[in-house]
Amino acid sequence: MKIVRLPLFAALGAVASAAGCARAQAGHQPIDWSTVSLDSIGGGPMPTADYRSRVVLLVNTASRCGFTSQYRGLEASWRRYKDQGLVVLGVPSNDFGGQEPDSNDEIRRFCEATFDVTFPLVDKQIVSGPGAHPLYRWAAARTGTLAPSRWRSRRTDSRAAWLFEIKSV
Repeated sequence: MKIVRLPLFAALGAVASAAGCARAQAGHQPIDWSTVSLDSIGGGPMPTADYRSRVVLLVNTASRCGFTSQYRGLEASWRRYKDQGLVVLGVPSNDFGGQEPDSNDEIRRFCEATFDVTFPLVDKQIVSGPGAHPLYRWAAARTGTLAPSRWRSRRTDSRAAWLFEIKSV
């Protein structure tokens, strides 16, 4: 099943990316990373201005969910493509079923020890609803809900289950 999921997600990503490109060409502005404020899970601000003109894969993560093993594939993608401009940006959130209740330090240690994660992780964020981080409010306003309906049915805020690509200016 895991082998089937990766091509399925890749195909969904391609469709979402194509839809996103069409929207961008229809007048939606790409994100200006220099205005995005995120703190690194290890402390200090993320160098978001460095993400300009790079492909950023923004991923909601949780250490206690059925998709926790995604860290392994995300790390493999990061190591393989980071020199070609890919940024894998992990965003821990406790918004869905309390699946990320730990502190930032505990999350960081878990990711490093269990999956040897070296890609950037930000502090735990609120990613849905009115208290969502501005980056997620920006994404919701531009992408809407692109996740499979079986995911949406498990979420309290369907706009938080996205699959999208963020184009940089």
